[in-house]
Amino acid sequence: MKRIALFAAAALLLVGCKQKQETPEPVQEPQGSVVYMTKEISPEALINVYKALGVPAEGRVAVKISTGEAGNNNHLKADLIGPLVQLVNGKIVECNTAYAGKRMNTKDHLKVIEEHGFNTIGGVDIMDADGEIKIPVRDTTYMHYNIVGKNLQNYDFMINLAHFKGHQMGGFGGVLKNASIGVASRNGKTYIHTNGQSEDYTHLWDYIQPENQDKFLECMATASAAVHDYFKGKVIYIAVMNNMSIDCDCNGNPTPVALKDMGILASTDPVALDQACIDLVLSQEQTADNDVASMKGRIESRHGIHTVEHAEKIGLGSRKYKLVSIDGKE
Repeated sequence: MKRIALFAAAALLLVGCKQKQETPEPVQEPQGSVVYMTKEISPEALINVYKALGVPAEGRVAVKISTGEAGNNNHLKADLIGPLVQLVNGKIVECNTAYAGKRMNTKDHLKVIEEHGFNTIGGVDIMDADGEIKIPVRDTTYMHYNIVGKNLQNYDFMINLAHFKGHQMGGFGGVLKNASIGVASRNGKTYIHTNGQSEDYTHLWDYIQPENQDKFLECMATASAAVHDYFKGKVIYIAVMNNMSIDCDCNGNPTPVALKDMGILASTDPVALDQACIDLVLSQEQTADNDVASMKGRIESRHGIHTVEHAEKIGLGSRKYKLVSIDGKE
């Protein structure tokens, strides 16, 4: 818990990778990439928005979620995501954390997974339990590769299933964060957080400085693109906008939920999807039970939008999008 407190303290000080690989481009229209949305949050709605994408998950399917730190109850619930995981015959995948906590090693992490019920809906794979591998990156400005859990190589397709919320260091956590920090091994997480200065998680806190914030955000975008490219386009992105605190699910003692639930969004373009989620939050009216100002302050104080900006810059997707509701459709 001391490390988590240091994590949050470091975050409060914050003010605010060029070789491209051949990979299929996200589906786009003149108005931008298509982002599907339903206002309903249920297992059936999650399956419906997945089907709306028209990209079936085939082969060995990894369903990347955040399993949530012990003590955090804001994470995606097993009964919500279980039917989709079982429909695609998928396996939930995660990696251990770089900070000290209940998910920093595989043995304790599996206990948290059991406490949160994820072991009841299918297999769970801690991808860095037996090591890590390096995969190429498009942007080598700060990172020369991305360090991910070794078991990533056991999958043919990924469903990036994120819980949209705030984040202590990134400003917000969506599908880009879920693909970058979420898929990285402990050392890989350190490599991203320290903008390529260290690969040793025992030195994580030696390199995190406020003046490096934008570099960190750019590294998150770079790592996200690396995972997307690794699957050669066989990856889809879904974001559930519920139980939204200004803190991440990695925080065992998060700030209370401050925003109303908004729905589920999905796209083949992670940049468009994260941008759409941000826009939905910031367009809401500030009320007593919908504290939009707190989330806006969290995103702006960490310059969180820069992750999306850089992801677009390196060609991962477009911030321009067309929001398509699937509510009321057969």
